[in-house]
Amino acid sequence: MVLPRYKLFVFLILLTSISFAQHKARKYDVVVYGATSAGVIAAYTAKQMGKSVLLIEPGNRVGGLSSGGLGYTDIGNKYAIKGLSLDFYRKVGRHYGDFEQWIFEPHVAENIFLDYLKRADVKVLYTYRIIAAKKENKRVNSITLENSVNPSVKTNKTIFGKEFIDCSYEGDLMAKAGVSYTVGREDNSQYHETYNGVQLRDKHQFPDGVDPYITPGKPESGLLWGISNGVLLPNGAGNKMVQTYNIRVCLTKDPANMIPITQPDDYQPERYELLLRLMAKKPIKHIQDVMTTSEMPDSKTDINNNGAFSTDMIGMSWDYPEAGYDKRQAIFKVHENYTKGFFYFIGHDSRVPPEIRNEMLQYGYPKDEYANSNHFTSQMYVREARRMIGEYVMTQANCQGKEIVKDGIGMAAYTMDSHNAERIVVKGMVKNEGDVQIGGFGPYPISYRSLTPKSNECTNLLAPVCLSASHIAYGSIRMEPVFMMLAQSSAVAACLAIDNKIAVQQVNVKSIQQLLKTNPLADGSTPEILVDNDDITGVSISGNWKRVVNAEGCYGPSALVDTSTHKSNDFVRFTPEIKKQGNYNVYVYIAKAVGLSSCLTLLIDNGTVEKSLDINLKNITVKGQTEGEWIPIGRYHFLPGHKGYVSITGKNADGKVLADAVLFIPERTK
Repeated sequence: MVLPRYKLFVFLILLTSISFAQHKARKYDVVVYGATSAGVIAAYTAKQMGKSVLLIEPGNRVGGLSSGGLGYTDIGNKYAIKGLSLDFYRKVGRHYGDFEQWIFEPHVAENIFLDYLKRADVKVLYTYRIIAAKKENKRVNSITLENSVNPSVKTNKTIFGKEFIDCSYEGDLMAKAGVSYTVGREDNSQYHETYNGVQLRDKHQFPDGVDPYITPGKPESGLLWGISNGVLLPNGAGNKMVQTYNIRVCLTKDPANMIPITQPDDYQPERYELLLRLMAKKPIKHIQDVMTTSEMPDSKTDINNNGAFSTDMIGMSWDYPEAGYDKRQAIFKVHENYTKGFFYFIGHDSRVPPEIRNEMLQYGYPKDEYANSNHFTSQMYVREARRMIGEYVMTQANCQGKEIVKDGIGMAAYTMDSHNAERIVVKGMVKNEGDVQIGGFGPYPISYRSLTPKSNECTNLLAPVCLSASHIAYGSIRMEPVFMMLAQSSAVAACLAIDNKIAVQQVNVKSIQQLLKTNPLADGSTPEILVDNDDITGVSISGNWKRVVNAEGCYGPSALVDTSTHKSNDFVRFTPEIKKQGNYNVYVYIAKAVGLSSCLTLLIDNGTVEKSLDINLKNITVKGQTEGEWIPIGRYHFLPGHKGYVSITGKNADGKVLADAVLFIPERTK
């Protein structure tokens, strides 16, 4: 049908109006880039606070590493994990029939993240990635995106926003916005540190005597694959080398759910010659000697690096942070082939001991994971990429408690951890350089200023993942639970910045802290009540109890240990401040430590009736990277005020008694 000219004109005007309306509809209060675990939590929080939100994901799935194979969570100290981050692990626990759980299958995590987005009705734009950012008066006004599957100018999108949160592992939005950042390792002298820069240490290291040359003893024959010709720099020297990446692969031992590991593309057995030389010097007895096989539910395993030669592809991550999208994809493909080849080599090469080959052949790719990517994750373990240089830089001093910030909006508690950055020849032997694992400190606060750029660079952007931290401090902070907490804090800050029409650097940190405290789940529900042994107003002591900092398995900075030989009258009383009358499920934290009593006697008083409860500690199982668990002790009705309590006593103890923390969780009415 041919329209008359005036009708065609009207039609074109209408079409233009619709197109313009659609273009204008791409305006949002909060734009979150990267649907990592942090991105999902940031988007959910902002939407729950009444803002219009767009979550942009360059790939086709949500959850980042938490749904990408890292199912054996790096925790540190569970005391540090709060808010929606903790809520996520509680949801995982409910899925598996536990109170909370830190070990999970990839698809379980993905479904929980998708549920967050569904409940808040968050709009997600999949398969789009940033190519430009436009700033006006130090504010990001808009970003331009291209389709990450089939890039074309015709399908580019422009997204306008009031506030932007970069939750990508790479910091691409931050970089496009012209925010200062660094890559690699600072010199120790820059921030007065001791574990930054070059570190030639003993863990995940080759024993002396492993020959690096293709023909042993002959340098002229060239280096084996995977060894660089670099020269060892002085200890602590700064450089642009990025700690190594790998792929956290979910494998299964269930024959009914298994796809066999076959020879991958570009399989080159010579890539694994160093593994054979390592085994010749240091024979391996189990497959766990060459890779970490952390057990997960339903006969699955989270595979990670372990030892001098493993799934870490040392030296292959240096270009990734600032690389273009095509080069990054090529780097991922190299890692994928290396990892699949590593599994295949161990399972099939006749030079590998038969008992190790047989162990490897018990594993395969799970049929019920990653159906859209041939049952192999598409997520690289980007341990570290860009790191913002913001208003405040977190350093080793923060990790070790030598410098404590007052504007904390989240906590970290993991060891200062860096994987190796290079593999070189030292005194005629192959050596790895860069691995650091230094702990021995308790939870510490993370500065809000470390999430914000310098005010003269950008005033409406937050970076909770590529935050402002030195390399070695970032190694402690860079854990998925922490990223989720920092993302929630960033979303709260972004919403406050909108409401008050101010820069993110001007947001009142106490307002952020208060909202996180009073509305930790961003849904208006009554917060749970934690009474820790360090809570001065909520804890009273009778008898001889000693405060032990970083006690084995403790929750938080310390635990109280009963040192009396006559324990029958000793107790530590945990008194909650009940603000809302109702039923509360009560839990006591139990650490697994050497010499602990096999039983524990508690006194529970809800304000009207006191009862005694004996707990058998012999069969308590601690799961994951933690040394304690919350043990349920019942459901009780509490009245407002300070009338109820839980007392941990020394009565009937046959060993050491720890009094650490008690948790009161209100029953939800909706």
